Amino acid sequence: MAPDGLATGRALVNLYDLFAIAGRRSHKRAALRMPAAPEAGAEAEGAAVDWSYGELLRRAEAVAAGLRRRLIGHGDRVACLLGNGPELVLLHLALLQLGAVLVPINLAYRRREVGLILADATPRLLVVEAASRAVLDEVPAAERASLEAVLEAAEVRRWSSGDFGPAASAEGGEGAPGVLRAAGVGAGAAAAAVDTAPAAGPPGDAGEPSVDGAAGEPRVALGIPAGGDDLALLLYTSGTTGASKGAMISHNNVLATVTGLLAAWNWRAEDVLLLALPLFHVHGLIVGLDCALAAGATVELRRRFAAAAVAGELAGGTVTMFFGVPTLYVRLVEELRRRGGDPAGLSAVRLFCSGSAPLAPETFAAFRELTGQAILERYGMTECGMILSNPYLGPRLPGQVGTPLPGVSVRLVDEAGCDLAAGAPGELLVRGANVFGGYWQAPEKTAASFVQDAAGRPWFRTGDLARQDPRTGTFTLLGRRHELIISGGFNIYPREVEETLLAFPGVREAAVVGRPHAEWGEVPIAYLVADPALDPPALLAFCKGQLAGFKVPRELRLLDALPRNALGKLQKHLLP
Repeated sequence: MAPDGLATGRALVNLYDLFAIAGRRSHKRAALRMPAAPEAGAEAEGAAVDWSYGELLRRAEAVAAGLRRRLIGHGDRVACLLGNGPELVLLHLALLQLGAVLVPINLAYRRREVGLILADATPRLLVVEAASRAVLDEVPAAERASLEAVLEAAEVRRWSSGDFGPAASAEGGEGAPGVLRAAGVGAGAAAAAVDTAPAAGPPGDAGEPSVDGAAGEPRVALGIPAGGDDLALLLYTSGTTGASKGAMISHNNVLATVTGLLAAWNWRAEDVLLLALPLFHVHGLIVGLDCALAAGATVELRRRFAAAAVAGELAGGTVTMFFGVPTLYVRLVEELRRRGGDPAGLSAVRLFCSGSAPLAPETFAAFRELTGQAILERYGMTECGMILSNPYLGPRLPGQVGTPLPGVSVRLVDEAGCDLAAGAPGELLVRGANVFGGYWQAPEKTAASFVQDAAGRPWFRTGDLARQDPRTGTFTLLGRRHELIISGGFNIYPREVEETLLAFPGVREAAVVGRPHAEWGEVPIAYLVADPALDPPALLAFCKGQLAGFKVPRELRLLDALPRNALGKLQKHLLP
C-alpha cells in the first residue's frame, strides 16, 4: 500500500511522498544518526539516535498521530524553538504528512524577535526545547495569544515511541489550558483524530514501514492530503537588512530545489552527510536534511559545529558529504593547520559545499592546499531555495557561484529593468518552481519583490548584484543592491574591496559600506577584524596598488568582531 497521496491518483506528489518513496526503496538503510547528549535518557530529549528509514517513517507517523489528537491538520501552523535533534526532524516529517506548516525559529533569537514571529505567524502550537523555555516566558502574552499549547521537545520523542499518555504540555497537563482545544473543528473530527492513532509500542518492532504495506495500512488518517501548492514551511528571513519576513514555501518549491540538487550534485543512497548546520535554516533543513532523505542517504546529525570533532569525523573514512558556511570553513582550516594537514585523510569526502554567505578566495585556496579538494560554492536564498551552483564535475573557481540549477531561470537587469549583456553588472532576477509564493500577510512587500517581463511572467528580485562571465556563463556575486556605493558617479561594489582587504596579511574579516560625503555623495569605509600587528598605512598603500583611487577606503575602523547572524551571514546594518 502506498502512502496516503501516492494511491489517490493525484497528478503530483507532495514532499512527504518523496521521502516515503526513499523509505520504501531502502527501509533498512540508516537514515538518521546522532550521538547522545550528556545524561540523556533512552527516549528523552538528547537521547542517542540510530534509526533506519523504516523506523524514522514509523516514528514520524506516530508523531503525526499525536498532532492529530490535538487537532492539528491541514493548513495549521506549528512553530518550534528547537536545536538540531531528532525531535525537529520528526516534527518536520509529521507536519508534511498532515498538510500542516512548520515555522522554525532561530535559536539565537531573543524575546523581541521570537515575539514578532509568533505574533505574525499566529501558530496554534509551539514545540520548545527545555533550554529555550526561558526566552518564551519573556514574550508578552499578546504576542503569543494564538498559541493553544506549548509542548516540550521530549513530548515529540515520547509520541514517536507510541506513548500517547497524558500530555506533558509545558503549559499544563491533560485538560489544562495548555492542551489544544477544538478550534473551529467539530467533535466528529476530534473523535476521528483520536480513533486513528497508532497502537502504542516501540516503532522499531513493526518490521517494514507501513508505507510499504508490510505492517498494514497507514496508521494516521491524514484528512486532506497536501497538494504541491500547499505550504510546507513558513521560513522567516535572516533579517540582514532589518525585520524578518515570513517566506511562504510550498511543497512544490522544496521539491524543485531538492530534485534539482539531487541531479546537480549526484546524490546517492550510499552517501553519508555530516550535518552540523542549524535545521531552522534553509541550508540545513532543505539543502541538507531534505535532500539526504529524498536520496535515501544517511544523515549524521550534530547539535552544533565543533571544529575539532568535525575534522576528526571527516577523517574517519565514512562521511562523503559536508555542507558549511564560510565561517565554519575558516575554523576548519585553522583546525586542519593545527593538525598538520593530511589530504589523504579526507579522501572519502566527495563533496564539500559552501553557501549562505560569500566564501573568501583565501579560505578557498587554504582549504584546497590542506585537503586537495575544491569547495563547491552555490547561491540561494530563503525565498528561492537554491538558484546557482558550481559544477559537481568541472572547474570551481573562487568567488564564482556557478550557473542556474535545473529548472531555474535567471536574468541580469539594470535599474530600468532592461536585460544586460554578459559581463555587465546588474540585479539578479529569478523565476522557476523553486520561487516562493510571497511574504506571509505582506501583500505590499510581495508585490514590490516581483516584476513582470514583456510576456507577463513574474520574476523575483533577489536584491543581489551579479556579473556573468561572457566566456563561461558563470556568475559572480558583487553584493546587495542596497549596498552598492556610488561615489562621484562611479559604482563601487563592496565585495571587490573586501576581497582586496582580505588579501593583505593580518586582515581576518572585512566589511565595506558607504557613508555620506558632502563632495562625492558617498565614500567607502572599511570595518576590519585584524591581528594586533596590522599596519593600517601599509594596508591602504596595498589597496591603492590594487584598486582605482575612488574604491580605496577613506577610513579603516577596527572591531573585535563583525555582527553576524546564526549562520555567519554579515549584518551590515548593525555596524556602528
